[in-house]
Amino acid sequence: MSDEIRELPEPDVSPDNPVSEHWVWAGYHRPPMPRVFVDHMTTNWAPVDPSAEVHPAVNNFAERREALGRHFSDATLVVPTGNPKVRANDTDYRFRAGTDFYYLTGCQEPDAVLVISPSAAGSRSTLYVAPRRDFTSHHFYTDSRYGELWVGPRRGVSECATFYAIETAPIEQLEKDLASLSVTRVLSVHGVDTGVDAMVATGPDDARLATQLSEMRLVKDDYEVAQLQEAIDHTITGFEDVVRALPQAVGRGERVIEGVFNLRARVEGNDVGYDTIAATGAHSTILHWMHNDGEVHRGDLLLLDAGVECHQLYTADVTRTLPINGKFSPPQRRVYELVLAAQQAALDAVRPGVDFRAPHRVAMAVLSEGLHELGILSGPPEEALRLDRQLYRRYTLHGTSHMLGIDVHDCANARNETYHGELREGYVLTIEPGLYFQANDLTVPEEYRGIGVRIEDDVLVTADGALNLSAGLPRDPDEIEAWMAKLWASGPTDLSIR
Repeated sequence: MSDEIRELPEPDVSPDNPVSEHWVWAGYHRPPMPRVFVDHMTTNWAPVDPSAEVHPAVNNFAERREALGRHFSDATLVVPTGNPKVRANDTDYRFRAGTDFYYLTGCQEPDAVLVISPSAAGSRSTLYVAPRRDFTSHHFYTDSRYGELWVGPRRGVSECATFYAIETAPIEQLEKDLASLSVTRVLSVHGVDTGVDAMVATGPDDARLATQLSEMRLVKDDYEVAQLQEAIDHTITGFEDVVRALPQAVGRGERVIEGVFNLRARVEGNDVGYDTIAATGAHSTILHWMHNDGEVHRGDLLLLDAGVECHQLYTADVTRTLPINGKFSPPQRRVYELVLAAQQAALDAVRPGVDFRAPHRVAMAVLSEGLHELGILSGPPEEALRLDRQLYRRYTLHGTSHMLGIDVHDCANARNETYHGELREGYVLTIEPGLYFQANDLTVPEEYRGIGVRIEDDVLVTADGALNLSAGLPRDPDEIEAWMAKLWASGPTDLSIR
């Protein structure tokens, strides 16, 4: 990674020889630059327009802002996107827009803030953005965090107004504008931007804003469903990539699996939607195994929980459990088929009007019955399912579903009674039962110890039932074996580059 140019010797910058007339100081650990060089760098550049088109979902964003403004008709709402976060010293993590901010604007620029204020004509939305660091100032090439020679062109005030079809203003104007709202109640999404937090005091109603945004996001519109389907389709391709690479992962480790999937995520989308879980062998019994540093052995299972985040930030969340050698052993197949039966029962339970936990209840009933038949639960299944016992949870600790959208665990600030209320048309949720038999669990027959199985699909609630958006990825064990064999017959992924 480039840092700075050091060709020039540092001049004398003592008080008797100031640099202001002939030199420009370039920043931390960087030498001053002669003024003539600054003038040379900031002239004779043709303008660069980073965007001439309009975001395809500007009407969706506008409708959401209007709905939110109507809900809080007596308040000004402040929703920041956040700032780049330091990874190490002067290097940042790749920036990702704040979820609530993106939902209302579609904007992915850092350091931006949306303000929705009441007015006589209804709510008024203003997007505050940072100015461009283009050739009109030396920041163009001296500012390694924002300068366009370092990080490329970004949309400034005028470009954002066009692309997002919204009124815009310079971010430097935000504090003054907020201070002028002396008689208006201000609600803000806190904890995202420390600068905004300092401008807007925390109030008792701020939580209402976060809650309302999460509950608005529960129902996905057609544009959001299309984005989720795109992310899922790319995820399916990523799973195919992993299967092709499995023979070469043997002896090289789980990070081959993670790397192959993550390559697809960056090629087709913005990134992975969450850290990929590439768990083989006994690691498959660890619910969120993300170290991905284990060995890969033929005869073991791979539990791959992964999702592509598309360019518009919607993410897939899919899990399949696959035999690394392409064939389930008898114990692996028995456990897999039990989890598959539980998942199918849960999928069949998804429809408008049922409560959120209905799929979970039916899945746990199937698993408890199966655990009894395997000799793992000694008592009657109905006893293990009792709320005051829940003995089955030793082997299946997590819930069967969560909401899915811009966040992998979407709508987290919704009220519990709403999130766990009745399913509605337009909800998207996961269906993902699992069984996890720890390698040292003495309550489990030895042949099943170290086996973990989870099967997860992304499901849209429709007017009369549900649509499995990830149905293109095989679930049946026979179909999985045939699918893997077909992919291997088409040729392996080339991982020969060291």
